[in-house]
Amino acid sequence: MWPLFSISVFVLSPLSSALAETGKIENSTLTLGTVSVQGKASGPLNTSNVLSSVDILGADILEKMPVNYSWELFSRAPGVMLTEFNQGTTSGKISFRGFNGEGEVNAVKLLIDGIPSNSNDGNMPYMDMIFPLELDSIEVVRGTSDARYGLNNIAGNVNMLTRTGGDYNKARLRYGSFNTQEAQLAKGIESNNWTQNYFFAYQKSDGYRDHAQADKFSMSGKWFYTPDDDSYRIGLIARHYETEAQEPGYLTEDDARHHPSMTNSFNATDKGTRRMNQVSLHFDTDLVENLAWSAKTYVNTFDDRRWTQYWRTSAQQERDAYETQYGALTSLTWRPEVSWLYDVALEGGADVQQQQNKSERYRTKDRSRQATTRDQQFDFDTYGAYVQAEIKPFESLKIVPAYRVDKIQGDFTNEMTGMDYDINDYGLIKQPKLSVVYSPWEVASLYANWGRTFQVGTGAAAYKIPPRDTDLAPSINEGWETGIKFTPADWVDGRVAYWQQEASGEVSRRLNDPSGESDNVGETRRWGYDLQMNLHPDERTEIWMAYSWQYSKILQPSATLPNSKGQEIDHIPHHLYNAGISYEATPALQLTAWMNGQTNYYLERENTKGTYGGYVLINLGATYKVTESVSVDLQLKNLTNRYYEYVWYDPDGAQASLHSPGEGRALYAGVTLDF
Repeated sequence: MWPLFSISVFVLSPLSSALAETGKIENSTLTLGTVSVQGKASGPLNTSNVLSSVDILGADILEKMPVNYSWELFSRAPGVMLTEFNQGTTSGKISFRGFNGEGEVNAVKLLIDGIPSNSNDGNMPYMDMIFPLELDSIEVVRGTSDARYGLNNIAGNVNMLTRTGGDYNKARLRYGSFNTQEAQLAKGIESNNWTQNYFFAYQKSDGYRDHAQADKFSMSGKWFYTPDDDSYRIGLIARHYETEAQEPGYLTEDDARHHPSMTNSFNATDKGTRRMNQVSLHFDTDLVENLAWSAKTYVNTFDDRRWTQYWRTSAQQERDAYETQYGALTSLTWRPEVSWLYDVALEGGADVQQQQNKSERYRTKDRSRQATTRDQQFDFDTYGAYVQAEIKPFESLKIVPAYRVDKIQGDFTNEMTGMDYDINDYGLIKQPKLSVVYSPWEVASLYANWGRTFQVGTGAAAYKIPPRDTDLAPSINEGWETGIKFTPADWVDGRVAYWQQEASGEVSRRLNDPSGESDNVGETRRWGYDLQMNLHPDERTEIWMAYSWQYSKILQPSATLPNSKGQEIDHIPHHLYNAGISYEATPALQLTAWMNGQTNYYLERENTKGTYGGYVLINLGATYKVTESVSVDLQLKNLTNRYYEYVWYDPDGAQASLHSPGEGRALYAGVTLDF
């Protein structure tokens, strides 16, 4: 990509003339694509004010990406790692800042239109509800300086923002490899006082591997009302999602390399079903001229059933999870006029989430129950509050101090024994934060931030269940970052950053443990470098590139795994990268090429079972605008038919590495209509 960058610089106008047109930059946010600007300056402080590494992906680069699940859209996001299980409803997930996507430590908080959307264990199944055509933008916040959220906000957060308002009718039809069939319909209606947005999607695919068929559909509605005087806005959002998918299972290394599309005979009855709902009520108003109030309340439901068998000597398991989450978030934002400050804003907020969870597991044969191995019911409630200020002593300096406190409550019942247990008393979890950005030049901003986030146990690990009879402390994740965001000309912007995070007592979920307990990983450190650049050589060309170096080390291990001291945390590749170019060959024809990849990772914390998982995938796309309202596109994924895989080590059944091959070369054709 560097020769490409040099060529781009060569064909551009001189730097000095571009500098004159470049304005000040006062945050560390980078935007890819086109993003709609909504809301008013009087509302809550927006994401760019957290002054961490913030990236925003616009709808124009998302809506035509050839994906089967929305987590795949993050292949365009800098510094984000994709973990591709390819196991039916458990298809994959995202992670970043040196945390893996195994599900042992789920370090990313997911929000959909500002609504918390993680399951109890911190996973992100609700992301599957969102299809590309519905999205307006995606915000990715990496780091520890965002005080707005507590639970699951260990390494940062992601907010998937869907279309609100507008008059439009959009449809997208797609067909391609593995008998993939997809339809998406989106409609927006906007009048003087009302906005209405409706969405429907259906997708069916046979899958790359045998026994990998999947059916899913999603639907949503958004209704918002604003009176003539614009004094408030109130809205309702409702979503529903269902899917049923077969699981092809995991292969031996030899089978995966020589027969990547096969499945095992013992996986013949493995499958999963999932149903999710989300309903939320939103209210925003200006109480007085400089004081804004925002409030949201919501309910999420999660109904998940999965049958899976990892190895021929293991039993098939039925894993059932039923969750209902009730919650509310509110904030007050005050923007006083202070004569001796260039600008100032103060914000205070609070949130609550109450979870009612049920987790069941059974030993099964061909989906017929043989024995109950888990029957747990537990409440898990979080209460949080924060204050933060945006202070600008003068135009080129912004300081954002913040403080957040969270409290965890709940109780646990083992339905197999009838025994009840209290939650660990984690006390008040205090999280100070501080961010600074200094913009002494027209072309660059220097920024730095420091903050604390936290991790507590999930499932049974959050409660005092014998032999544990004393309260556990939360694991405090302390992180800092420093970097420079630069815009030396109006055709280029980028960011270079160094970051580090340390956890005081990291906890790792035992994914295959019937009791739902966790292991203490110990004291850990993660650190790395980020490099991002976006180039616009002319009106017809866009180039992007991102490279992340990330490292991890177990500083002080738990007593159960002493040989992990000084070793790397599993499933964390040292390098993540993506790059691409989009070129408008004619006013009607747009050509795109992009790649993403990563290096190998260790399979377990003692680093003795080898390294796997590295890949480089190259993709091509072409979009032709037939008329103003009709466009057709071709998307070629994995151009070179590169073999790649997800791998984990099974210490119980296979006592060897188990492999899930990724898709081979695939071609998709799509038609998008705006009418």
